[in-house]
Amino acid sequence: MQKIDHQLLKRLQTLSMVEVDEAKKDQILEELNKFLEFVDILDELDYSGVEATFSPIEASAPLRKDEPSLHPEIGQKILQNAPKSADNFFIVPKIIE
Repeated sequence: MQKIDHQLLKRLQTLSMVEVDEAKKDQILEELNKFLEFVDILDELDYSGVEATFSPIEASAPLRKDEPSLHPEIGQKILQNAPKSADNFFIVPKIIE
């Protein structure tokens, strides 16, 4: 297991652009090293026979069947709010010469 020392902590501070108070550096080093020990314990466990409980790759969202339908009254209500419209389309100012 790799330990985090003052030199590595300084590099991590620089890379993450996080300022650590000098008075708290020893406490932070201790907590980070405890965390790494915990990760090492997890790394030693054998997961070969354990099936994943959830995988977003295998999950699929329930989808409704797409059924086209015409509702011209909705389009007419929307176009009533447009400053300009013609033939069921919005008329907008020309923006490209």
